[in-house]
Amino acid sequence: MQAADQTLGTPEAQAPGFLTSSVGRKVVMAVTGIILFGFVTVHMLGNTQAYLGKEPFNHYAELLQTMVHGAGIWVFRGVMIAAAGLHGWAALSLSMDNWKARPVGYRAQQMKSATWASRTMRWSGVVLAAFIVYHLLHLTVGSAHPAFIKGNAYHNFVEGFRVPLASAFYIVAQLCLGLHMWHGVWSLTQTLGWVHPRYNKLRRGLASALTLLVVGVNISFPIAVLAGVIK
Repeated sequence: MQAADQTLGTPEAQAPGFLTSSVGRKVVMAVTGIILFGFVTVHMLGNTQAYLGKEPFNHYAELLQTMVHGAGIWVFRGVMIAAAGLHGWAALSLSMDNWKARPVGYRAQQMKSATWASRTMRWSGVVLAAFIVYHLLHLTVGSAHPAFIKGNAYHNFVEGFRVPLASAFYIVAQLCLGLHMWHGVWSLTQTLGWVHPRYNKLRRGLASALTLLVVGVNISFPIAVLAGVIK
């Protein structure tokens, strides 16, 4: 019995599993972050069809709904929901560990090595989580869209953004997405080992360019609708 107790008390027996370790959860955040980054980029590119008019945009939406005989869109949604859920879980659990380790903040916080984006990741993540729910109810399900017409994606897109409050929330969410993406790309390149004075300028440029591209194009949609460019 004593030998068994000693075995249970060894470091090997007490070592945390992959998902319970901070390294494991950071890996989960990185992998799911790449998946989500790929999604928002492809989603942004697909939505540019709105600038081509009603028929191309509706054809694009119909293609998404009918790929792999209609099963593809559900597989895709399942992967994205799982990625978003795991990403949020990893972020929340790591934050809770940090709070437990330091329940009382430092008297004078040192912010030299932290960017504003990194310090607001938790709050921008909360806004994005709320936006994802609203966005699905607004333009996918239609329950939050007073003029929703099933099967007419272009109409729903335009009429949805004609509501100033909905467009304002969309723009705020995209700004939060920008903070998330910038810090995410910066952290990912750091994880890949690009931490060197020679590469830091390239890392910053890459993070800024990708963020400006995705966020800039996404913000252009509600602005274009409100300005009458897309109608």
